[in-house]
Amino acid sequence: MNLNLYGYRDDWLAVDCGMMIRQDLPDGPLQVPDIEPLSGLGIVPRALVITHGHEDHIGAAAWLWPQWGCTVYATPLAAGLLRAKFHERGLSSEAIHVVEPGDALECGAFMLRYLPVTHSIPESCALLLSTPQHRVLHTGDWKLDPEPLIGEPVDETRFRAIAPVDLLVGDSTNALQPGWSGSEGDVARALETTLAECPGRVIVSCFASNLARVLALGRAAKRCGRRVGLMGRSMERMVRIARSLGYLEDFPPLVPVRDMGYLPAEEVLIIATGSQGEPRAALSRLARHAHPDLELQPGDTVIFSAKAIPGNERHIERLQRGLRHLDVTVLEESRYPALHASGHPARDELRTFYEWVRPRRLLPVHGEHRHQQAHREIAEELGIDAPLLPGNGDLIRLDRQGLSVERHIALTPRIVHQDNVHSLRDLESAPQDRHARDGDLHLVLPVIAMESGGWQRVGRLLLDYSGPSPLDETAFVVWLDDTLEQSDSETLAELRAQLKARLRHWLADHMRRPPAVHLQLSAAEAFS
Repeated sequence: MNLNLYGYRDDWLAVDCGMMIRQDLPDGPLQVPDIEPLSGLGIVPRALVITHGHEDHIGAAAWLWPQWGCTVYATPLAAGLLRAKFHERGLSSEAIHVVEPGDALECGAFMLRYLPVTHSIPESCALLLSTPQHRVLHTGDWKLDPEPLIGEPVDETRFRAIAPVDLLVGDSTNALQPGWSGSEGDVARALETTLAECPGRVIVSCFASNLARVLALGRAAKRCGRRVGLMGRSMERMVRIARSLGYLEDFPPLVPVRDMGYLPAEEVLIIATGSQGEPRAALSRLARHAHPDLELQPGDTVIFSAKAIPGNERHIERLQRGLRHLDVTVLEESRYPALHASGHPARDELRTFYEWVRPRRLLPVHGEHRHQQAHREIAEELGIDAPLLPGNGDLIRLDRQGLSVERHIALTPRIVHQDNVHSLRDLESAPQDRHARDGDLHLVLPVIAMESGGWQRVGRLLLDYSGPSPLDETAFVVWLDDTLEQSDSETLAELRAQLKARLRHWLADHMRRPPAVHLQLSAAEAFS
């Protein structure tokens, strides 16, 4: 999650407003920043300023913005994505104002300049925040890509012109990586070479927001004689919004996925969501033979053109194992590094950029403590003062004496649950309200323990539910099978306790009035 607040006297700006997926909680709910302590501190943002359109920078805006009601500034692509999110929640998007990369604007005591940088989504910008006494460069997410495919390389002259800055708040994600991050141009050539060598269908999974990667795949498909289809709602929405803004103009015509099964395998390229092993994403459904429009066959190839986000390794490994069981060739980033390039700066990029902007001080953000520490060491090599490794909730003062932590604000995890934001602590301690329930749901579930860990349903699920609220049985069964496979329970009793708690969470998130759950587990005989 990214939510930064900058204050000068009585003026405050919020920069970015992202969310994260809690893979460690039942059904992977969304977590958003805790803004409850702000009102007690007298912090009310005059504006929300967005650096780029990734979910970890805009995903919480539609949930938290109603508590502020302030102006929102974003570049065209990020603004389009935000408008779609506001529309889904029934919010007016009149507060969203479009700022072109390179523009400057005045906001209270702050003068803002949007400085274009390259990243894994178009229109990413660093922010130069100027007050009567300070000049702070908030880099956002960036890299120095000489061939970004969409947009221009970073303008060295533009950044040299703002030097020196009093403080740089900078991206530490790849501070442990030597050299330079790869270029999207290099990845495009590697993907085309790989695609030309694949005999059957090819499915490439990447982040929907990486439009340069999507464009590269479209161009490669055209040259290799393949037709292109998109799989996954986020991919379809991203491409639709990007096209409406004039991106992807030379992208080939799309073939609906429902028609892909009728084409010769060697003429098919599908760009799909699900590179992080998300159980309900398109790629996971293909791996389970659960997609309604297409089945993978031996000889097909799945390319993971994305890096594993920390915490998702187990989900990705399980997904790739399932694909290999189908005799599908799997090409992934750790063994085929040319098929992906990071969107964040490696060590030599950091050094080069800091020579341009000559920051007096550095506040290393993003990544884990070890990444921030590596970033600080680079700064110290260059003679840049980097006294702090900030943490979530730190209120930091910049004055003539330098940087100091003024106080630490305790933050409580906030979870999106039943279309509202709740404290995780309150959700875990809330008693079950029988009056709010909607009938009873009876489940009889025969299961078998798997040698590799987890459990598997055997035979038909016996489900009895007659309440008035609709239950999507297909989605429920998919979730149930994934949950069983991920379970670390060793006995039926442990599995029942774990599964019943997770069932309550899933039903509460997917039904307006969730039913009471009656669960019966039985051990099935292993097949020999």
